[in-house]
Amino acid sequence: MTTANNDWDVVLRPRLTPLVAYVAAAIVATSGIVVGVLFKVRYTGAIIQTADQVSMGLLGVILAAAILLLATPRVRVGPVGIGVRNILIERVVPWSDVVGVSFPQGARWARVDLADYEYVPVLAIQAIDSERAVASMDTLRTLVDKYRVTGS
Repeated sequence: MTTANNDWDVVLRPRLTPLVAYVAAAIVATSGIVVGVLFKVRYTGAIIQTADQVSMGLLGVILAAAILLLATPRVRVGPVGIGVRNILIERVVPWSDVVGVSFPQGARWARVDLADYEYVPVLAIQAIDSERAVASMDTLRTLVDKYRVTGS
């Protein structure tokens, strides 16, 4: 289900994880490129060709792109429901399916509780963000109460 950005009351994202992902991706990409360049600096007995150098740099860039996927989690809340995007796919949970939201003790991230003890993990609200996670959960709970009461 695709909806416009103005259909959402609030968009919540983590703060620390994307920063770590950006730094890690930069390190991995740079390392792959540097190793690719340095492959032919000294003869070691192995036959290294230009294609090997290019593929090493490309491998570093591909791994960096995969690491950057960790910077994409978000949760959006609006009249249609709760939209949770963790790594690749966004799932919009309609209000009729939402039982509540919780952040269990010892958990690393919050979750949207569904019927029959099922849940959707919400990587956008992480324990490592401490006070920001508390504020995000307060906002999320307020909006859940607002939309669950009106039934729409």
